[in-house]
Amino acid sequence: MTQDLTQKWLTEIQSLTQQMTQFQRERDEAWESSQKWRQLYNTEAEQRRADAKMHQEAIVSVKAEVKKFSGINSEAGADNTIAIQQQIAQFNSIEELQTQLLEVIQERDCLLQALKLEQENHAQTRKSLTTALGDAIDSLAKARSEGEGTGNR
Repeated sequence: MTQDLTQKWLTEIQSLTQQMTQFQRERDEAWESSQKWRQLYNTEAEQRRADAKMHQEAIVSVKAEVKKFSGINSEAGADNTIAIQQQIAQFNSIEELQTQLLEVIQERDCLLQALKLEQENHAQTRKSLTTALGDAIDSLAKARSEGEGTGNR
């Protein structure tokens, strides 16, 4: 009778030990997965920031060109106005100037559209990666709570 009871307890202990080992393994896997997702999120966020910075710099450059050609530069003094007029005078016709201005405006619009698309993609990526990271953390928390729940028998 005592031996049966002892055997039953030993079997239960062995079963609980196996369950705990399995839960620890699952916890470790969930942690590794969350670390990988975190790294992917950080890499993607860094790329998006770099892209946004590059596009912002391009926009600033295009704005400067537009200001240069249209004479709206707020820092333009008399000397700067003369320099701008000399640059404009290099064009053989108003059509050339208009063509150049049109090209600059089109490039600016294209860059603004590309920036908007990058911002939208970044927001979607952030949302997706945040959701995945949250799911991984929830899984880890669930595995931990299940591990604690079975350990309290």
